[in-house]
Amino acid sequence: MDPTTLPLAGIRVVEFSHMVMGPTCGLVLADLGAEVIKIEPPGEGDRTRLLTNSGTGFFAAFSRNKKSVQVDTADPAELDALIRLIDTADVVIENFRPGGLEGKGLGYEALSARNARLIYCSLKGFLSGPYEKRTALDEVVQMMTGLAYMTGPPGRPLRAGAPVNDMMGGMFGAIAVLGALRQRELTGKGQHVQSGLFENSAFLVSTHMLQQSISGKEPPPMPAGKRAWGVYDVFESSDGVQIFIGVVTDRQWQIFTDRLQEPELLDPAWATNTLRAQGRETLIPLVARLVKKHSIAELEVLCERAGLPFARITKPWDLFEDPHLNHAGGMLPLTLTDGRETAVPALPIQFGAERFGLRSGLPMPGQHTAEILDPFRAALPDAAE
Repeated sequence: MDPTTLPLAGIRVVEFSHMVMGPTCGLVLADLGAEVIKIEPPGEGDRTRLLTNSGTGFFAAFSRNKKSVQVDTADPAELDALIRLIDTADVVIENFRPGGLEGKGLGYEALSARNARLIYCSLKGFLSGPYEKRTALDEVVQMMTGLAYMTGPPGRPLRAGAPVNDMMGGMFGAIAVLGALRQRELTGKGQHVQSGLFENSAFLVSTHMLQQSISGKEPPPMPAGKRAWGVYDVFESSDGVQIFIGVVTDRQWQIFTDRLQEPELLDPAWATNTLRAQGRETLIPLVARLVKKHSIAELEVLCERAGLPFARITKPWDLFEDPHLNHAGGMLPLTLTDGRETAVPALPIQFGAERFGLRSGLPMPGQHTAEILDPFRAALPDAAE
């Protein structure tokens, strides 16, 4: 896409963030065309850059299309230049502890008094209420909301295998910013918007809450739960590859049985989805035995030609070679800060036939400090002399 015609072209965002939630919010806005200026401390910059183990990919995943500016907020002149920069901004993003920026004059009240059109997005553990000053993590809110309970087998709560709340919380923050930008067109004024990690996780389990409310029964954890469909499970091929196959309608069952040509599946006991769902304890081992007669290649061809939902069980890094994800801008080339080349999935949205691409790679710490901050330093009285 032409950078000048991107949806958020001309919008300036100043991002105070680290880890995942705030950077995800900034990434969405940056990919949509906003100028996102990431504020980092002097020296090595955002400590997220230095994380190892499960945090190794955080900075690389959420920092493309951003500019890095280093500011020593303990230096009054540097802080003043930063505030002057924010006077020109449309949006501020922050995901630090409650009150962390207020003491430096970087809270919503102080900044909006100078810039009434400013939209200030706080990405927090909890929205307003009794918990709002508690410290939260993705894992904490998964435990608090029952998401971990529903994910693991009975008696073994288990967090999801990705930072789902951090990333979705950041996306909801971006949605709030977009809504506030639209509202500013009507009112001429900015406002303070927030996104909460806990509330995001509660939103994720809302279907389980309503299942309990409607049925009057507590839903069991997903690994032990009764499926609404008879064939909806992971099976193994003759060559030892795992594959998920779903047969969720009676028409799909007819197609499935026609393709497999196994007389055992024609038993009237499996004639309807309700019967199949009720008989899963018998049906699933039967289907598993019959499916295992076929190679993974045969099963994938069978399911695709039949229009059945299926998926080979893969690992995240297998996606680097996925032909669909690599088609038409679905993967963005990325140069890591140590010079190595890799790739990262693009935003999962499409405008017409186009995807949102890479305008700039991962910034080095303070790479854009002089470019962005010097004009505001020059405006200071001492610099003018």
